[in-house]
Amino acid sequence: MRVLRFSDRGPAVQLLQLALERAGFGPLARDGAFGLRTREALQRFQRSRGLAADGVAGPRTHAALTPWYTGYLMHRVRAGESYWSVAQLYGADPGAVELANSEWSAAQLPVGAQIVVPLPFPVVPTDVACGSALTALCLRGLCARYPFLSCGSFGRSVMGRPLWSLTMGAGENRVLYAAAHHANEWITATLLLYFAETLAAAFAKGEKLFGQSAAEILDYAQLCLVPLVDPDGADLVTGELRGGPRFEAAAALAARWPSIPFPEGWKANVLGTDLNLQYPAEWETARQIKAAAGVTGPAPANYVGPYPLSAPESRALAGLTRRFDPALVQAWHTQGEVIYWRFADYEIPGARDIAASFSAVSGYAAAETPRDASYAGYRDWFIQDFRRPGFTIEAGRGLNPLPLADFDGIWERCRGILTLGALVT
Repeated sequence: MRVLRFSDRGPAVQLLQLALERAGFGPLARDGAFGLRTREALQRFQRSRGLAADGVAGPRTHAALTPWYTGYLMHRVRAGESYWSVAQLYGADPGAVELANSEWSAAQLPVGAQIVVPLPFPVVPTDVACGSALTALCLRGLCARYPFLSCGSFGRSVMGRPLWSLTMGAGENRVLYAAAHHANEWITATLLLYFAETLAAAFAKGEKLFGQSAAEILDYAQLCLVPLVDPDGADLVTGELRGGPRFEAAAALAARWPSIPFPEGWKANVLGTDLNLQYPAEWETARQIKAAAGVTGPAPANYVGPYPLSAPESRALAGLTRRFDPALVQAWHTQGEVIYWRFADYEIPGARDIAASFSAVSGYAAAETPRDASYAGYRDWFIQDFRRPGFTIEAGRGLNPLPLADFDGIWERCRGILTLGALVT
């Protein structure tokens, strides 16, 4: 987390406001503007933790706020303590504390052991712009709270940011969901993170998700979720990446495309390569189509790159897909409320019916991809090389980036697609 001061703006300030609110130092509007009320709340928090109350969120302050960024804290067990008594100290759910520390016997907690205490709020916020920092914090919190989840990095972006995946379930039906190939479609990262938390919480409580038993879902399937394929680009669009050589180079590139607003219209990775035009699935055809439209080099959108999988982000996702070897993939994008299920002349057995089932539970139309958008995409490559069902879901309607005010409606329409995707094939 970067140092935050009075008058700063952006998603990092939103996240700071969220953490202060969670810690009991609100109420604060999560407007991303570091004003007087945010500084006041921060100073009160700093005093409560014995920190210099300078109203600046530096490394020590961020460290002290970590439990309210991630949704959990660590507690050292004292003699006579139980899960119940520890939970009482922090207003936590005893069952959640026991679940997070399943390696220890509830009857006899070892004195001096460090245990995880999930705090009494959800990990994933749906009112904070999602970029690289929030994604990492959410995955850290989810994997601490739910030890049956596994998180890891499968590569790095142009700027060295980790590319994260989350795996859950022990079944034989392997499915992979990837989101935010495009920078200004970062709301789909929030969607996958929220789905992961909702499914994990339902499993822990013995509940259902979209009418399906969470336990049965995770017994039947193994899900690999990649919430943020383009972390650098998402940080650029949300305003978290400001200043420095990468920002200045992107701004100079965007100036050559005045019809695309900067940074909110940016779709590519930070070097100007469109990550969803990077896959070896008639890539040459995609290059010809984009060249005919005037895109022959790095641009805010629609540049296919110098060769397939030249970008580290797309190359890493292709490698993860080969290793995981899924039976089905979903590629999440915005916007249009449509489900694309076919590539070129490939019609995978059962794919049309699966798309129809997704359409039935969401109200989204199942359609064939328009010609100018049907080459070199992640789904295209998966269908071509794996000969298995692959789907692109264009969530929501409007102008990208879609506002977080639309999130609840997107979730309501898409939760069935996410749930059923683990159960079909």
